[in-house]
Amino acid sequence: MPLDCYYHVQLDQVGALEQDNTFLKGRAIRCRFSMSDKGALFREFFKVCRAWNFDAIHIHGDLMSAPFLLIARISCGARLIVHVHNADETMPFRSEWKKKLLRPLFRQICLRLADSIVGISNHTLDTFLAGRPRRVGRDRVHYYGIDPAPFLAARPDRAKFRQELGLAEDALILLFAGRMVPEKNPLFAVEVFAEMRKRNARVVAAFVGSGSMEQAVIARANELGVGDACRILGWRSDVPVIMSCCDWFILPRPEQPMEGLGIAVIEAQLAGLRLLLSRGIADDPLLPGSVWARLGLSEGAEKWAVQALKLLGKVPPTPQMASAQLAQSPFDMDFALTDLLNLYS
Repeated sequence: MPLDCYYHVQLDQVGALEQDNTFLKGRAIRCRFSMSDKGALFREFFKVCRAWNFDAIHIHGDLMSAPFLLIARISCGARLIVHVHNADETMPFRSEWKKKLLRPLFRQICLRLADSIVGISNHTLDTFLAGRPRRVGRDRVHYYGIDPAPFLAARPDRAKFRQELGLAEDALILLFAGRMVPEKNPLFAVEVFAEMRKRNARVVAAFVGSGSMEQAVIARANELGVGDACRILGWRSDVPVIMSCCDWFILPRPEQPMEGLGIAVIEAQLAGLRLLLSRGIADDPLLPGSVWARLGLSEGAEKWAVQALKLLGKVPPTPQMASAQLAQSPFDMDFALTDLLNLYS
């Protein structure tokens, strides 16, 4: 049976994926209202569900799926899927009492009304279920499909990359790639870097990404006396190439709540990097043969630095080797597509 997909979006402009993908053109159902006008937004969603008479509705709002799920259940007879992408369980309300009141209510709406609940990892799914046993065939993990092509196609020039950043040709680069926000803990990455540099003056750091802690990262690096060896690169579109030019990838995620699924961890392995991970990163994104160390944040930046330098003695898989390992995992693109289509059966 052919599958015809449409996308209900709250964007009034054509997105980048729509521009680049002919399949998506004309398939976006644009809502005229934002979440700030909840009444109008939900009324329009009700009308869309009733008018289109979908066979399945796939909702990607984590706990905030609840109001859309309730409306979909009332308005049509579609199969309803709640897809959970995040284990943080954040809610877009300023009021703490409102979050405390609505979090358990929204969870129960999802648990009771959804035909299927899908998590991006075992940890994410079990966190959302909050102790309820998985329903066989209904509550399940669906991993993202990861495309290794950009990493296989990357032609890294380590010397040129270092020259562009004003670094010595033999510099060893510790890479932090992701949002510079508290839940990614970039300040701890600065502290680890400072300890590494005490032990090996060739070590430098690169931060790819931006966020609320960007200035704090710069200030902490200067405070620790390593600001001149730290490069803040902002958002970049050539992350596979940058990763391929570095030596370590660090993700010191706070241990509670844990990371839902570290896509950047998978990408770092595809780039051939050594991994420094906190205990806030589960096993799911680790491929066989990868070179990594997982430490507790309480063990301190000094121990992290020692472990990082020990990893230099280990050779990580090449992008070709990592890609072959990926092809045997649930992250394989073809496997992930087939598994996704099975959700609608």
